[in-house]
Amino acid sequence: MHIGFIGLGNMGFPMVRRLIEAGHKLFVFDTRKEAVDKLVARGATAATSPKDVADQVETVMASLPSLQASLEVATGANGVIEGSRAKRFIDLSTVGSTMAAKIHGLLAKRDIVQIDCPVSGGVGGAEKGTLAVMVSGPKTEFELLKPALDVIGKVFFIGEKPGAAQTMKLANNFLSATAIVATSEAVVMGVKAGLDPAVMIDVINAGSGMNTASRDKFPRSVLPRTFDFGFATGLMVKDVRLALEEMKQLGLSMEVADAVGRLWETVISAEGAESDFTAAIKPIEKKAGVVVGGAKGGLAGK
Repeated sequence: MHIGFIGLGNMGFPMVRRLIEAGHKLFVFDTRKEAVDKLVARGATAATSPKDVADQVETVMASLPSLQASLEVATGANGVIEGSRAKRFIDLSTVGSTMAAKIHGLLAKRDIVQIDCPVSGGVGGAEKGTLAVMVSGPKTEFELLKPALDVIGKVFFIGEKPGAAQTMKLANNFLSATAIVATSEAVVMGVKAGLDPAVMIDVINAGSGMNTASRDKFPRSVLPRTFDFGFATGLMVKDVRLALEEMKQLGLSMEVADAVGRLWETVISAEGAESDFTAAIKPIEKKAGVVVGGAKGGLAGK
């Protein structure tokens, strides 16, 4: 396929690389020239704007960091909506169902089909092609796109309703966000009581408490104190806020979600939006007076 791709960040870049390696012809755009140049060296064609991408191809994908970025790229001045060839816009970003429906409605006025296609699995999943790819939109469009989407991960058709895949993604990321802070509290409790955090993680992963944070994030980024898993705190907080907003719109009372939301607001306040989301343990450690992992693991000051 000839595919346009807008947004060549931590997730977008490896997805484009895999699509090129699978034999697809890519037309790419990003505000960072160095990212574009690296992919041009791999066989992609550079575009000058989202509109330019949409002038070249019928299928445009985007992987963007914010709701406003998705809206502007899709429907703003010099956006995909102004392109002469684009027939479909596949948004791989997490924007929530309300924004997805808004973009869907605006693009429909120009006969461009909007496909929700948020992904889960992090930078590692993007690099390996093992992402969970959630799709909502017309079934005929899904069937057309599936061979290309299969290149980046395991594809799930969620439904035809605009925004349905976004709801699925928010449910998934709420659980991911909960796993990190809950595991942080559990391990901090153990360290405060004198347990070895590495042994704790081994036991948790062999028992019923095992989760994605204990399995992946703690061994790789928390215990070594590198905090470099590859997903920003600001993006996680965005997703948690979107999940809480959707739950409220549905009239739900979500006590665990409210507590998780408060914890993540503390994390972003203490660590900043640019910090790695595995740094969520730091404010919890600080309150407890302990450090988990690293050469100085144990009670603070020891």
